[in-house]
Amino acid sequence: MAAIKTRKGGETLIEQNALDEYRSGLGGETLTPDDAAYEEIREIWNAMIDSRPALIARCRNAADVIRSVDFARAHDLLVSVRGAGHNIAGNSLADGGFLIDLSQMTNVEVDEQAKTARVEPGATLGDVDAATQAFGLATPTGINSTTGIAGLTLGGGFGWLSRSYGMTIDNLLSADVVTAEGELVTASKSSHPDLFWGIRGGGGNFGIVTSFEFRLHEVGPELLSGLIVHDAGDALAALEFYREFAAQAPDELTTWVVMRKAPPLPFLDEAVHGTDVLLFALLYNGDIAEGEEAIAPLRAFGSPVGEAIGPNPYVGWQQAFDPLLTPGARNYWKSHNFGELSDETIGILLSYARDLPSGFSEIFIAQMGGATSRVAADATAYVGRDAAFVLNVHTRWEDADDDDRCVAWAREFYNATLPVAIDGAYVNFMTAEESDRVEAAYGANHDRLVAIKDEYDPDNVFRMNQNIVPSGSR
Repeated sequence: MAAIKTRKGGETLIEQNALDEYRSGLGGETLTPDDAAYEEIREIWNAMIDSRPALIARCRNAADVIRSVDFARAHDLLVSVRGAGHNIAGNSLADGGFLIDLSQMTNVEVDEQAKTARVEPGATLGDVDAATQAFGLATPTGINSTTGIAGLTLGGGFGWLSRSYGMTIDNLLSADVVTAEGELVTASKSSHPDLFWGIRGGGGNFGIVTSFEFRLHEVGPELLSGLIVHDAGDALAALEFYREFAAQAPDELTTWVVMRKAPPLPFLDEAVHGTDVLLFALLYNGDIAEGEEAIAPLRAFGSPVGEAIGPNPYVGWQQAFDPLLTPGARNYWKSHNFGELSDETIGILLSYARDLPSGFSEIFIAQMGGATSRVAADATAYVGRDAAFVLNVHTRWEDADDDDRCVAWAREFYNATLPVAIDGAYVNFMTAEESDRVEAAYGANHDRLVAIKDEYDPDNVFRMNQNIVPSGSR
């Protein structure tokens, strides 16, 4: 057996009989770098991450997770945990470590009468949407169907339904969690309430969730949604209009801004493809006719170079951005929360939008507010309830030779917008080197998170994340 890294930074050699005993009681399979399927299994969404775990455990159920945590603790192994492997930071892979892989745990069970869903941690948003929309139900998640439900939820989670129904964590009713001691507990408002508070935004710091229970809402199945595309030359006027429009929008309407090179969308003239554009992406969660009335000012603004808006299946709209976010590309993100889109903020956004480092890079401005802001900042670990907008600087390219240039552009953009941003950050958008930003991301909630970490993971077994460091390790 090859050496495996330990939590303290060294290496350990596991006796073959100990490894065989662990494997014998595991429902799933284990992989090492010598196995034929290893290279395929270890891949994650962000191609910039090329870490090679020494051992992969492909869990099939909670019992497998418990057994794997016990094994890791017995040998003091460096542990990482993967749901769908979509996180930008790549923390689901620890180079030379022990990967507890949940990607085969994808079951979604819907209780139509109770309007709840029980979801395993390897499920993607697409899995959740397909199962829940079969009953005309949904819960707020993200905007890319290949994103994993586990990472999205544990970091907060927001998307097209969040202004109507809150963040993903606001719709989490309970979760089964395997702690660092290998104990399976149910966290909810009435059971392990501190743990329940912590996993709603605190990431994977406190244990491994093996099942989520979500509240569902009646949604669709068809909703008004689509895109309005403007030439970048009109971007200043468009953003000035947008901030006024967004401030008056009903909770049912969510409108995001995307600035990028125009993809070859079928409703765009070929002459527009590859040019700089500003897109309004929108969804109205309600009656189609009411939605048409709500978006009328947006459709009347300016002279768009293309538009595709109409009743669309909610499941289909959830997959609309998938072609722009396929695995295999190199990705680097930077993010800020904004309380408003001031003139200064708009000027900075436009300056960097004119100098995108690749044809795949884009600047996302997500509209928040609505139900997301009607939750107290200390009600969950996620603290950014005052954010009216969340910026995601999504730098994306294909050639490793462009790494330095693309990363430098994103960091410069981040630094330029720092003075106009508000406190807090969405941890799901933070990259691996931003560990010094974790305390600020949680603000006044950080001390309580440390106390929960001290209780449930004082040895920092679950450290491959935006890590909340226990007080004994400071």
